[in-house]
Amino acid sequence: MTSPAAPTDAHQILEAILSDATGGGAALEALRPEVLQHTREAYDALYRAPQPLAAPVLHALAAVTADWQGSGPLAQWHRSQGAHEGLIAADPLTEDPALAALRDQVDLLSLSPALATAADQERLAAAGHDARTVVLISQLVAFESHLQRLVAALAALEGLESPSADAPVRVPLSRGRTAQHGGTTPTGRVRPEAFTREQLQWEPWIEVPAEDELTEEQRDSFASKATTNSVYFRMLSLTPGITRARSALDNAIFLPRDGLPKAERELAAAATSKVNDCIYCASVHARKAAGLSRREQEVDALLAASLDRDADWIAADLAPLGAGQDPRWAAVVAAAAEISRPRPGALPIEPLRDLGLGDAEILDALTAAGFFAWANRLMLSLGDPSLPDAGRAAA
Repeated sequence: MTSPAAPTDAHQILEAILSDATGGGAALEALRPEVLQHTREAYDALYRAPQPLAAPVLHALAAVTADWQGSGPLAQWHRSQGAHEGLIAADPLTEDPALAALRDQVDLLSLSPALATAADQERLAAAGHDARTVVLISQLVAFESHLQRLVAALAALEGLESPSADAPVRVPLSRGRTAQHGGTTPTGRVRPEAFTREQLQWEPWIEVPAEDELTEEQRDSFASKATTNSVYFRMLSLTPGITRARSALDNAIFLPRDGLPKAERELAAAATSKVNDCIYCASVHARKAAGLSRREQEVDALLAASLDRDADWIAADLAPLGAGQDPRWAAVVAAAAEISRPRPGALPIEPLRDLGLGDAEILDALTAAGFFAWANRLMLSLGDPSLPDAGRAAA
């Protein structure tokens, strides 16, 4: 291993996050200890605990996510953990339809989670994958998306460039699709047509345990976040170890009273949800940002911003998100939006520092955005938002 006296690089930062190795640098010291702890717990629950898929398959799918999202350190890490060679190759997986379906889903969620549909879940089921495996795959891509952004944020604070990974050459399922805004869900409820601060419902595309079917382990996995009445958390309880760590991480990022004002952490979450085109998550966290800040007009301007999207539903120009905001909110939105790209570029850290934010406050904004790279992918890949049932009859 590289000597601790050598300059820190992005690979050392990743190793320090995952294995408590030395070499994380001063940036790691600015990270909330609970965020580091629960990120490690999620990694252990995903890759070091028994799962319905073998570890080489999981590491290979994680490497695929890293390739799509441009993270050289993560791509190298997962390859070094014994990744399944056939899955990380560019060749079609014609002899193994079950693995091919998993890789297709990982391609889609890594790049354009807003383009996932119920038909994609049906394709996984037709390939022989049960509900637990379906949730596991969404958790894997979502967690890796959070982890990549954590490494990128810490590297940026150190003034480092994180080595890039080449994107796969195959055409992803996202190509040519558009997101499903409006219309109806599989159960006949009305999908929202536009971003809103109003309270929405959410329904899953897969079978979810009933309240009286939950084990104690499953109940415990989300007890700090919701009651058993939540269909979303009952669904996530199919991966209880990962969900327990994720629930704790959520609280560690958004509940502390110190650091960046809570309204601005919620603003970062809402901006990320706009980039990823997650109407449900944006509604929740825009509502919180507006309530905490009493700046409804500015929050509504963020929600109303129009983003032109390419053939994979990726927005190239994120500048409209900060239009009409004061310098501080514009800087928070710009940093959250940039780190939320499928392949983040150079993070605009200096405008935040120029406004007087310290590294710990900047990390609060970036970890809030990074966590929503996780949250958005779960919401978008496993179900639909809908208008409240009271509005269903009027629609």
